[in-house]
Amino acid sequence: MTTWNIDPTHSEIQFKAKHLVISTVTGYFKQFEGTATTEGDDWSTAKIKFSADIASITTGQEQRDAHLKTADFFDAENHPKLTFESTSLRKVSDDTYKLAGNLTIKGNTKPVELEVEFGGQATDFYGNDKAGFEITGKVGRKAFGLTWDAVTEAGSVVVGDEIKLIANVQVAKQK
Repeated sequence: MTTWNIDPTHSEIQFKAKHLVISTVTGYFKQFEGTATTEGDDWSTAKIKFSADIASITTGQEQRDAHLKTADFFDAENHPKLTFESTSLRKVSDDTYKLAGNLTIKGNTKPVELEVEFGGQATDFYGNDKAGFEITGKVGRKAFGLTWDAVTEAGSVVVGDEIKLIANVQVAKQK
C-alpha cells in the first residue's frame, strides 16, 4: 500500500454559497488534513480520508465567519470537524473520476458524489512524488443540519441551500 498525504501549502479547500440568490460568497477552510492510500500508483484503488477544522473557516468577513461557527450553521464548539471518507473512486476517462463517499457535517452523515479531475504526477526539486487533483461537487446544506434561514423584507432568500465545493489538492507520496 502507498500512502499519499495532502500537502496543505499547495492545496485549498473552498465552498461557495449564493447570497440573496444574486451573488456568490466564497469561503475557505485554512486547516485541513487528508490521506489517500493506493495500491502502487493506481488511483482507482484509492481510499480517501479527509477532515477540515471548522474553526479555521474564513470568508473574508469576521462577523459572517463568527456566525458560520455558531449553532446556526456549523456549530464548531460541538462539531469541530467536517469529515469525508470515500466508499469508491470510479475512473470515467483518462483524467476524470467519480468519487463517492460519506460526508459528515454537524453530526449528519450523508452520501455524496464528487467529480475528480486528475492533474497528473510529478517529482519536485527534493525528489518527492506528488499528484494533483481538482475535486468539485454540490451539496444541500440543509441536509447536513445547516438550516438557518432568513428572508429580506423584499422576499429574497439570504443564503441558498446549494453549496458548491471546490478542492484543489496536491498530495505527496509518503516515503
